[in-house]
Amino acid sequence: MKTSKEEIVMTSLRLFAERGFDAVSTSMIAGELGITKGALYRHFTNKLEIFDCILKKMYELDEQRAQEDSVPAKEFSEDAESYETTEIGDFVEFVNNQFLFWTEDPFASNFRKMITLEQFRNAEMTKLYQNVIAIGPVKYTADIFFEMIKSGKLNNEAKEYGAWNLAVDFYAPLQLMIQLSDGGADKEMLRRSLRQVTEEFEKRWINRV
Repeated sequence: MKTSKEEIVMTSLRLFAERGFDAVSTSMIAGELGITKGALYRHFTNKLEIFDCILKKMYELDEQRAQEDSVPAKEFSEDAESYETTEIGDFVEFVNNQFLFWTEDPFASNFRKMITLEQFRNAEMTKLYQNVIAIGPVKYTADIFFEMIKSGKLNNEAKEYGAWNLAVDFYAPLQLMIQLSDGGADKEMLRRSLRQVTEEFEKRWINRV
């Protein structure tokens, strides 16, 4: 039976998440799949090409998730209109769904584990981790809240507090719940806690006028 490109990508990502990118060779990937290196090279010429394919798929999944929950799929500079029209309820739902995405989706979960490991090993991986897991999502959230404040969707208290502070407050619980899940805490309890926190956030800052 032929091994598909998708199978190579998924197996490689799992190995990278378990052992680290540098510790995994193409021979190890081929061995895990039960194929020869020659069969692997018919799809990918080297390990970096596999990684590039993983990264491309991750960005595609991230964009798909955003589209499903009616929140911006691109950066503000590329699609300002989507930020202007985003509703707080849709964004709350998106963040709650992100918990399951990052902890249960096999591809997203392994990708997150891989770049968490690799962020300490080289500058490019540090930058990738920050863009995907840390500063990138906070900036994305701040841009959304800035537009909500500007359009009057959030109240005057939110305006005084500031979009950046709102973004940090809103995004931090998601990251904490993901880390607690990694440590073995009850996932359903974490889901309920995250939903309660995000819904209380919406109640506090939404403009009811």
